[in-house]
Amino acid sequence: MSRQKVRKAVIAAAGFGTRFLPQTKAMPKEMLPLIDKPIIQYVVEELVEAGIEDIIIITGYHKRSIEDHFDHLSADLRANLKQGNKLELLEETKKISDLANFAYVRQKGPYGNATPLLNAEHLIGNEPFIYAFADEFIQASPVRFKQMIDLYDELGGSVLTCVRTKSDEDYQRYGFVGGTELRNGVIDVGSIIEKPGSKDASPSDIASVSGYVFDPIIFEYLHRQKQELVDGVEFVQQISMQRMMDDGHKMYGLEIQNGTYYDTGNKLEYIKTVIDFALAHPKLGPEIQAHIRGKSL
Repeated sequence: MSRQKVRKAVIAAAGFGTRFLPQTKAMPKEMLPLIDKPIIQYVVEELVEAGIEDIIIITGYHKRSIEDHFDHLSADLRANLKQGNKLELLEETKKISDLANFAYVRQKGPYGNATPLLNAEHLIGNEPFIYAFADEFIQASPVRFKQMIDLYDELGGSVLTCVRTKSDEDYQRYGFVGGTELRNGVIDVGSIIEKPGSKDASPSDIASVSGYVFDPIIFEYLHRQKQELVDGVEFVQQISMQRMMDDGHKMYGLEIQNGTYYDTGNKLEYIKTVIDFALAHPKLGPEIQAHIRGKSL
């Protein structure tokens, strides 16, 4: 069955990054570097490699540097790189603005992960789309969004990025899916429980993390949920997702294959990610490894 092509993506990037203060007072957490790229660029590159053409980034008042990063080079920077005969670096940097068609929307609405979705609705229209967060990504082969789009093309519905639990702490950090395993790594999801707290309270050991292919029908459910919202209650998409499933709309959990999940949303996980990327760097890796060995003696 031929399905509508997934061409668009929404990235939520409006958070304050309070866990990284005072660093994030002036620099968005999404722009924190992993060696020589900001975190959000890894998410964008995942999307582009999966064939996404239009990327809508939901930002806040202090996120202008994100727009600048994906914009064309300034004349001053271009001239500086040319004068320094850094032509390879010039070409590499120029490519960033050509990765995709970028649009930016300032976030408005109640606190919660459902608000960026409604903020982007007018640009998505009636198309399937990807929803991602700017501080989480997966290094995988093929990229996770390609794996998810392939499953969407096969089964339709909506598709959730899933990973197997690694520690007891994960049950306090992520949502967990319950349902029927159709085949290895593919779950016909019937329920999502946010942060169950313990293995005993969880429907499975499969966590739903950042990254979704959504059927646009979700917008109808989000509008209904928003109308019911009580002051002080977080506006979370998982409620609408559960209602969709209850009404018969299919959702599939996909355990991403050949991948490593990185959540850089807190200091410890960010530092671990930086270390992993430094060790894997072709030029820096050996010296970083030697440095770590020296510190551990």
